[in-house]
Amino acid sequence: MKRTRTLATGLAASMTLALALTACGTADDDGGSTTADGTPEPADITLWLAGADTNDDLRAYLVDTFAEENPGSTLTIEEQDWADLVTKLTTALPDAANTPDVVEIGNTQSSTFTTAGAFREISPELYEELGGDKLLASFVEAGSVDGTHYALPYYYGSRYMFFRKDIWTKAGLEVPTTLGEFGDSVKELTTKKQSGFAMGGQDWRNGISWVFANGGELAVKDGDQWTSTLSDPNTVKGLEQWQDVFGASNLPATAKDVAYWDFLNDGTDGEAPDAATMMAPGWARWSIGDLTKNDKGEEVRDGMADDSTFDIFALPGVDGGVAPVFAGGSNMAVSAQSQHPELAENLMRIIYSDEYQTLLAQAGLGPANADFDKLMTVDADGNPNKFGEVTVATAQASKLTPPAPGWAAVEGALVLEELFQKIAEGGDVTALAAEYDEKITPMLNGQAG
Repeated sequence: MKRTRTLATGLAASMTLALALTACGTADDDGGSTTADGTPEPADITLWLAGADTNDDLRAYLVDTFAEENPGSTLTIEEQDWADLVTKLTTALPDAANTPDVVEIGNTQSSTFTTAGAFREISPELYEELGGDKLLASFVEAGSVDGTHYALPYYYGSRYMFFRKDIWTKAGLEVPTTLGEFGDSVKELTTKKQSGFAMGGQDWRNGISWVFANGGELAVKDGDQWTSTLSDPNTVKGLEQWQDVFGASNLPATAKDVAYWDFLNDGTDGEAPDAATMMAPGWARWSIGDLTKNDKGEEVRDGMADDSTFDIFALPGVDGGVAPVFAGGSNMAVSAQSQHPELAENLMRIIYSDEYQTLLAQAGLGPANADFDKLMTVDADGNPNKFGEVTVATAQASKLTPPAPGWAAVEGALVLEELFQKIAEGGDVTALAAEYDEKITPMLNGQAG
């Protein structure tokens, strides 16, 4: 399914949130009102879900199970658009009268809200009950401060390569085993009419995988301060390799949030494909393939059912294996201003239960708990599921953006879009890295950039 996330926030929004939460204080330590027998008073609590990835069956399970396990209480689910989620959360979370009790938030957005005090602390005992060390580590880190947990993984969808198997085969090319081979192959597939690798110049979320693969980092923490590390030799090497691979794309350096699957399917002219390869999270599968009709009579793609035309592979590492790509997905947290924190934590127990983790995996959403990854790797009949196998393999090697308090400000100001565009345009990577280190470092620490 198509998914676009635009952070409609910046430094001012995160500072406003922090100040508002400081003024309001945090939820009562007693966990809210309880009855004589110690159970929470019945109430209606609200869950904010971002986008439509949590399907109707999953939502129904949450609503029904919550009502069953919490007699007299109800769960209301409200769907929020990714495009304005951060803006809405910045307004709602500090307002005890209107805050959602539990929220889904993007993994890269978690750090700013966690640092600002927006979420209720998850006790060590509850953390262990919800999965503990079995939960996806990189997502846990994004929702933690100094070892204290506030937001936990909801689901993941790691990036990998979707390609036109027919085009690669006709060119005599096999699935590459190293990052260098990948670059050579997609450049060989590039013509005036066809991108060997469809990629927009501002597409940093895919591009940083080359940084990670070369051992580079975007930022590191020294004491209490974060420092942008674009000038690190390994980071520069990765950015230069990405710059070289961008030569296999016919898309402009200004392009971002591109529906790459349109190029892989029938092309923008509805006939020959415009690209031989694209990179996207696993959920892009359902935007690729031949058109068909579902049970509701809606026209949809068949999810690459024709395996002679389409296929997938994990981006290979510099020396082989699987490259550490940037992971997509979400975290889940309880609002610090929730008036029903015990009920909210009961909902968290349902979300992290064996039953719900199983349902997530069966729906093609990478479960938070690694014990259920194996369900991704087989289909309903127990046969190997290549999509699930590659999703799990790439997720296990994945990395996230730095959990710095000002990371949302960096994304909101579109700083990385600017940098990657200039690199795609052929700019000197070393000089650009130094320039943007000076711009990004103060933003990471909550200062004006």
